Amino acid sequence: MSIPANSPFLTRNDAAYAQWREAKLQEYPTRIEELCVEIADAQQLSADEHAQIVRLCRKTNMALYRAARPLDKAAVKALGEQFGLCRLDHNLCADPDGIAALQVSEGGRSQDYIPYSDRPINWHTDGYYNKPEEQVQAIILHCVRNAGEGGENAYLDHEMAYLLLREKNPAWVEALMQPEVMTIPANQENGVEIRPTQSGPVFSITASGALHMRYTARARNILWKPDPLVQEALDFLTRLFQSNSAYIFRYRLNPNEGVICNNVLHNRSGFANGADNAHQRLLYRARYFDRIKHTWNEL
Repeated sequence: MSIPANSPFLTRNDAAYAQWREAKLQEYPTRIEELCVEIADAQQLSADEHAQIVRLCRKTNMALYRAARPLDKAAVKALGEQFGLCRLDHNLCADPDGIAALQVSEGGRSQDYIPYSDRPINWHTDGYYNKPEEQVQAIILHCVRNAGEGGENAYLDHEMAYLLLREKNPAWVEALMQPEVMTIPANQENGVEIRPTQSGPVFSITASGALHMRYTARARNILWKPDPLVQEALDFLTRLFQSNSAYIFRYRLNPNEGVICNNVLHNRSGFANGADNAHQRLLYRARYFDRIKHTWNEL
């Protein structure tokens, strides 16, 4: 992986990193309310609504929106298009339109995957098992119905994870940038390979100069490069996830709320659906090969 000489994510470029770090930390939000934008019509945002979401995504790589009325899949798709999100990842269990309906599944292929269950999901970025040329760059996660209990998400800007790692030890960042540091074994169903083995870095730089993170905290079906620095970096991330860091935002989405982000780190607690249909948890998830329009030098 080639990193431009002027990039703040090049560990040898201390001057550019210091400038980026100062801008990143300046007035960085520490409360979930600071990430929230009220929107009247998701399919046609006002100039101010659009600007607020872009501003938040430039700073934190994510924004929480609160819509005035329910959104169907067409509205979620239209919302993304207003931020240049057009290339949907038609992943394994997504619906034909490319948008997944995340709910407890009791049949079919999706029942074998944790997002379609009520079990907790550990820290990850989406699509960490995708091909290098099909990395998930952005996500919209929209709540149609929440559960009777639980189903809270936590979010951590991957740029902040990078910053905190680099502050402790730049060698940890370099270790996680190795080209085959994280390997996901092939996915097989009934003896048939439906996705080949995928290896790649945790941190990489996109063609536009933005930082991308590919990560999962899963303990099974993952191979990490046997490198002491890699293990030290992973241990640091585990401690970070378990901490009360002000940079971790925890929130349970309510109906008509959602998150639009540049594939930040996130998790989900387990949940229990209620007896009535109004509390049968349903979220729409759209994954994109595009990023929300922003790069490090726009800060």
